[in-house]
Amino acid sequence: MVEKVITLDNISLIDFLGVENKNIKEVAIAFPKSKIVSRGNEIRIQGNTKEILKINNILSALLEHYNKFGKVTEENVQSYLEKDASQDSLNNEEVLVYGTRGVGIKPKTVNQQKLVKAVSNNDLVFAVGPAGTGKTYIAVAMAVRALKNKEVKKIIITRPAVEAGEALGFLPGDLQEKLDPYLRPIFDALGDMITSEKLKYYQENRIIEIAPLAYMRGRTLHSAFVLLDEAQNTTPMQMKMFLTRMGPSSKVIVNGDLTQVDLPRKQNSGLLEATNILKKVKGIEFVYLSDKDVVRHRLVKGIISAYKEYEDSNE
Repeated sequence: MVEKVITLDNISLIDFLGVENKNIKEVAIAFPKSKIVSRGNEIRIQGNTKEILKINNILSALLEHYNKFGKVTEENVQSYLEKDASQDSLNNEEVLVYGTRGVGIKPKTVNQQKLVKAVSNNDLVFAVGPAGTGKTYIAVAMAVRALKNKEVKKIIITRPAVEAGEALGFLPGDLQEKLDPYLRPIFDALGDMITSEKLKYYQENRIIEIAPLAYMRGRTLHSAFVLLDEAQNTTPMQMKMFLTRMGPSSKVIVNGDLTQVDLPRKQNSGLLEATNILKKVKGIEFVYLSDKDVVRHRLVKGIISAYKEYEDSNE
């Protein structure tokens, strides 16, 4: 049995440990195989090395919380314990696909994990959340995995070509060159998972199709993994058209961010309407991501939170 002693210096013990050491007792309950005793300004931990490291990490996080806010509550302790349990679950999560550099791609947050499970259990899934939460990346990874495992015969990825502050008609080049900037995030994600030669082969043989939403009209998409990205920019009619394209043996993911709708002011979002109309239909699952799932630069979380607070106060 290993022992570790943590000394609490320059800390209000009652604000950190809680009344009658309640906070430390909560940690001890979460780790019944270890012994955690608090005496004076010392916390003594006894147990196996793996658990002691986990307990030490949780206590370090709680100390950081105390230094920032001046107090630790039972709710704070439970929050950090749940976060630790979630991280364990994520560490054990199966790799979706190995990237071109050999790095395993798998969900990095709890809600990304929920998205993976939802797609595994349903033929139609809506993933709704702000930018940077990995909606597109996880969806593309699952599509590539399904293709490699021969669960589907093709991947179809589409986006509405809606002007986001720029006039599409005045962009240089032919139609494909005008549309490339709208589809670039898709190409970037695919490029991380499929070599350029293989991706070119897949596109030339229409095994992977990347096209604007208008090209989906009149088609039946069968034996395919289909991703509709930036779905907040569909009109209700476009969304209905797309959803009714589903054919046998197809998987469909609809991604969107309802805080970044680029449609004309008086035009309703097809994604928003669909979340209200379809929420009770069996076989369809909705997964909602938040700023906590952002996996881009650390400032992105703060930016999203600040904008949300600003918009809520204006409403």
